[in-house]
Amino acid sequence: MSSTAAPTPKAPPRSIATPCVKVCVVDGASSLCLGCFRTLSEIGGWSGLSDDQRAAVMADLPARRLRIDPALLGPV
Repeated sequence: MSSTAAPTPKAPPRSIATPCVKVCVVDGASSLCLGCFRTLSEIGGWSGLSDDQRAAVMADLPARRLRIDPALLGPV
């Protein structure tokens, strides 16, 4: 007689922190999104980055904002 173990239920997917604010417009001069200040490559590969890689990008975002023409960002 063979024993069959009940399948282990899968845990729900872990939430991934993201700076996305649903304003997806890329500034041609800086190549950064005007909403989250990431590059298209970073946006596209975000879920494949490690936690440390995402944290490094997130830490750099305030400095990236300074690379964008303030006239494109609207009122703060």
